[in-house]
Amino acid sequence: MDSQKFKLVLIGGGGHCESCIDVIEQENKFEIIGILDEKPGAVLGYPILGGDELIHTEFDDDTWFFVTIGQIKSAEVRKKIALKLIDKNVATIVSPRAYISKHASIGKGTIVMHNAVVNASAQLGEYCIINTLANIEHGATIEDYCHISTGAMINGGCKVGKESFIGSNATLGHLVELESNSIINAGSFVK
Repeated sequence: MDSQKFKLVLIGGGGHCESCIDVIEQENKFEIIGILDEKPGAVLGYPILGGDELIHTEFDDDTWFFVTIGQIKSAEVRKKIALKLIDKNVATIVSPRAYISKHASIGKGTIVMHNAVVNASAQLGEYCIINTLANIEHGATIEDYCHISTGAMINGGCKVGKESFIGSNATLGHLVELESNSIINAGSFVK
């Protein structure tokens, strides 16, 4: 293993995990040592080591973790895993193909995927998914455990309440505020 990279364990071995692996490999900051999931096998060549009960028994203090369970209708599974990681190192993953303003902030456990844009003064909470081609404009706030899907457009000054899901190619007009647990369907326009 490259001594310059941090050891990383992924939690969740489904389709979202595959997308996350691609971003992690491109970022080249972490060395994935395996995945925790209930089903045996491997994902893109990375071994499944066992279930999430191994979080507190099998890894040293230098190991980092990242939740690779997707989120569509509910953030509950992601939240349960995050609670198990309170005393652990939790990675934040940013694709080298994303644009992140130096004036933006990103919470722990969040992933910003390929070709996403996070503009000046935008604030991303913890454990968010900012998916491929999503655009988070200036001054927008995305609270904890939100999934902003592929190609979604969050315009300036918007606020997306915690645990919300914004579908692919949905657009929030300027200064829109969404309550927590909101679900916006793919292709919708909210003004």
